[in-house]
Amino acid sequence: MKSFKWLYEHVSAHKSGEDIEALLPQIRTADEIRMISDDRLLSEMSRRVFRAGLKHSVVDGKWPAFELAFWGFDPHKVALMSDEQLENLMQNEAIIRHWGKIKSVRANALMVTEFAAQYGSFANLIADWPEQEITELWALLKKQGQQLGGRSGAYFLRQAGKDTFLLTDDVVAALKAQGIIDKAPTAKRDLKKVQDAFNQWQQESGRPMAHISRLLSYTVGW
Repeated sequence: MKSFKWLYEHVSAHKSGEDIEALLPQIRTADEIRMISDDRLLSEMSRRVFRAGLKHSVVDGKWPAFELAFWGFDPHKVALMSDEQLENLMQNEAIIRHWGKIKSVRANALMVTEFAAQYGSFANLIADWPEQEITELWALLKKQGQQLGGRSGAYFLRQAGKDTFLLTDDVVAALKAQGIIDKAPTAKRDLKKVQDAFNQWQQESGRPMAHISRLLSYTVGW
């Protein structure tokens, strides 16, 4: 695999004249994440679930109605919603009426309350999780929650400001070009190879995973 220095210089050469730093995503510090209330994290998680497969602007335009329908995403209230209450939401034309995704909000609210009981808040769990093991957090969200498999867990974390890399099509193509993987990483073994590569680049550069991920995506498609 190429060094981080090569990655940065390669991108700089192909984006000559552009401010490379301005292209990199913003992330929050652990203390900033800890300040986020769990209802906001549940809202962002749910928004990611509903965005999957749909135009983001459509989901975002309906989000105020979702906030009303799900009690402001208060995790304790949502976790106690009855089957009948969830079924009634299928008649609510102001939201996106996808039964599997609607049910996932309650399941994920329950997950949030359980982690909050263990860690003081769900935000604490996210804030304190080491970025060098971020794929393990993806796996935990997938296992304990609903509709958080695939890329959804990582995208939720990025939306929340957590430092994580993303396995976009361009990033996967770049990882293949670097000889780190030979197919889209879904198995634990392949995800570990990817995590190890990002850890090495981070050690070389001192950069956040999110920055490395974005730079890596720019190395393909020229």
